[in-house]
Amino acid sequence: MKTFFPRTSFIIIALVTLSSCAVGPDFRSPDMATPGHYIAAPLPAQTASAQSESGAAQRFAFAEDLPAQWWTLFRSPVLDKMIKQGLADSPTLAAAQAALRRAEEDLRAMSGSILYPAVNAGLQATRQRTSGNADMGPSDTFNLYNASVSVSYTLDLFGGGRRQIEAYQAQVDYQRYIFEATYLTLTANIVTTAILEASSRAQINSTGEILAAEQKQLDVIKKQFELGAVSKTAVLSQETELAISKAGLPPLEKQLDLTRHALSVMIGQFPGEGKLPEFSLESLNLPEELPVSLPSLLARQRPDIRASEALLHQACAAVGVATANLYPQITLSGGYGFQAITTDILFNGQSVVWNLGAGLLQPIFRGGELTARRRSAIAAYDQAAAEYRQTVLKAFQDVADVLRALETDARTLQAQAEAETAAKATLALIEKQYELGAVSYLSLLIAQRDYQKTRMNLIAAQAQRYADTAALFQALGGGWWNRQSMPTNAELKEKAD
Repeated sequence: MKTFFPRTSFIIIALVTLSSCAVGPDFRSPDMATPGHYIAAPLPAQTASAQSESGAAQRFAFAEDLPAQWWTLFRSPVLDKMIKQGLADSPTLAAAQAALRRAEEDLRAMSGSILYPAVNAGLQATRQRTSGNADMGPSDTFNLYNASVSVSYTLDLFGGGRRQIEAYQAQVDYQRYIFEATYLTLTANIVTTAILEASSRAQINSTGEILAAEQKQLDVIKKQFELGAVSKTAVLSQETELAISKAGLPPLEKQLDLTRHALSVMIGQFPGEGKLPEFSLESLNLPEELPVSLPSLLARQRPDIRASEALLHQACAAVGVATANLYPQITLSGGYGFQAITTDILFNGQSVVWNLGAGLLQPIFRGGELTARRRSAIAAYDQAAAEYRQTVLKAFQDVADVLRALETDARTLQAQAEAETAAKATLALIEKQYELGAVSYLSLLIAQRDYQKTRMNLIAAQAQRYADTAALFQALGGGWWNRQSMPTNAELKEKAD
């Protein structure tokens, strides 16, 4: 017995030393070559400008970083308050936080089962009867009490367990970046939906003014028709124009209502509560400086790319697990306890029982199962690698699209502003001529209608520029890396209050 334990200890030490070896592959972050520019044609230093609301030029600040709360660049306290409420009460964000906590607990459970031996205590009492056959002596009925502690540990000789832990850690990373992506999507959706609400409201007001002008125009034409100055065709033509304008109003009103319903749900409210503020384009300020991260940093900043990388890491670890399953598994076990037929002698020296054991499991023939599973894991890794590359390409496309959109948005707004200015000048001239009796009242109404239509187009161009500015901040990742730590749900509620 004296030589047994030293030999056993030596064997255990040797096996633990061997367990420091691990089969590959070792994961490394993908080194995907990225271009030095988001788009092929060079962007101007700044966009075009227009002499109107939201018409200032926007400067592209290349190689500058985004703030964590990028929406504050719009300088709207009402919007800031709504986003804080959405972050605090959104069920979507709460679900993402819960998924992250679940992944973290799964990691702790897996680490505990692999890194540490399983220790169990047992207490058992049974009553049993032995056979009374002649070969076994007389039958007997007795009680049997057993109290023991057992220990078992599977040596991680080839790193399969550590690869499993690595896979669970990658899942935690994936859920963390999914949370960041959900956070970014929620804030961007609130901003763009608020912009859409402001645009719909402004277009409804302009449509109302157009309808009023066209109705007055129709009244004038009807009087002219009664006096025989115009034909019936002129009346019908104006009635058609008015009907077309009226038909455009219900879709705008529907869009406004649906937009407000969407905003309510985003911030965790029922649409029927009706506690939302009303947004206007004048309450928002267009950011005149646009931070644009370097292309080389985009892959580290976009949460969807980081989430895809985490899935690639998980697939890499799965290859290691499948490879380790091809090699032997050794399990050590031991137990110490007491066994007796009465409780009064259960814990004395004569009742001591113990055992030590070691088991070896070496797959020999499994019908090709284990090698097929390894090939399957390798194929899954290749799939994850391709999906990662696609995610990176799509991210660069998003940034390129919105950068080009911002440049064209500015020129569109400039053209619409010039049209609105010309229509406004025409209206002012006709108003003076009408006061002098040089033009008819009908000409004045037509000029008023044309001016309101240019206002509608200008509103749409302004809203599109606001929305694409928010889309740029979202495409660049939203600045989440500049937050000190991931906020908890309680912290988000506290900030909202």
